[in-house]
Amino acid sequence: MKFGIRLIDDLGTPGELVALTELADEVGFDSVLFPQSPFRHNGWALCAAVARSTRRIEISVGSAVRAIDPSEAATYAATLDHLSRGRVNLRVGAHNYDTLRWVGLDSADIVQRTREACDIVRRLLRGEKVPYAGSVYRWTEQAFLRFTPFRAEIPIWIPTVGEELAELSGEIGDGSWPMVCPPASAPLIVAPINRGLARSSRPERPFERVAGVWLAVSEDGEEARSLLRDIVAYYGPFLDPAGLALIGLTVADFLPAYERMQAGDKAAARRLVTPEMLRVGISGTPAECVRQLEPLVAGGFDSVSIGGPLGPDPARAVRLLASAVMPAFD
Repeated sequence: MKFGIRLIDDLGTPGELVALTELADEVGFDSVLFPQSPFRHNGWALCAAVARSTRRIEISVGSAVRAIDPSEAATYAATLDHLSRGRVNLRVGAHNYDTLRWVGLDSADIVQRTREACDIVRRLLRGEKVPYAGSVYRWTEQAFLRFTPFRAEIPIWIPTVGEELAELSGEIGDGSWPMVCPPASAPLIVAPINRGLARSSRPERPFERVAGVWLAVSEDGEEARSLLRDIVAYYGPFLDPAGLALIGLTVADFLPAYERMQAGDKAAARRLVTPEMLRVGISGTPAECVRQLEPLVAGGFDSVSIGGPLGPDPARAVRLLASAVMPAFD
């Protein structure tokens, strides 16, 4: 089982996020991801910062495919790959549709757009000219890189929302990156990924199934569970209804807490998050977190991307995960 860390900007300033990445690199995390969302700290900039200050950790960079052109994605990933000496993977897809609507974008063509963007990026990295006549992108013969990438093949992970995009990730991706909330939904979420992989032209190729989770860990289990409440209150309404149904919940159950978060009343929002709602994430002592992570392995995932509050002291939580959680999955 590989372990990645997903550093949201609630955890600190850009400088503090860079320091956490350096610590994660030191203690053995396999990858780092900075979410790229509208009106938050810019994940691309953070990736550039850590490319030069880390030694071995893989850097996952990306943005919603609807919000960035493949030419920008390819040139940024290739430049970052130079800076990091070949430690980059590129995310192309979408992890939710709500943030697209904030800036007037829609998701109607997201599957075809992702398919074409992945094709274009790969061809650019291989040094090809890419005159393109797709249903989304239409480029001329002037579409080609004016520099040589560090690698001609950069792995592409496809973040997924819904079964159609999940199947596409298995069909054309080098990895699939869905949120798996709750962890009990792992078999449900991995099934369309595997269907796409089975029908792909190279079903035996190296392929990474990455489960995005929210996590809070502490020697004091109750302290960890309390920390997870803010994340659940904010992100709960964006979760997959089918996954929530497995633990007896609906999207509507999260709306009262979300509305209080939006109104700036965090205390009230936390009170509205029930123990059942906390089951969408992972929280507690290291031993409790190990038990809650196990369904991901049983469900078919071979990598986990840990995000959320991490713990009362994020740096302490990173060390605790490395020393008391990750070894259980060696």
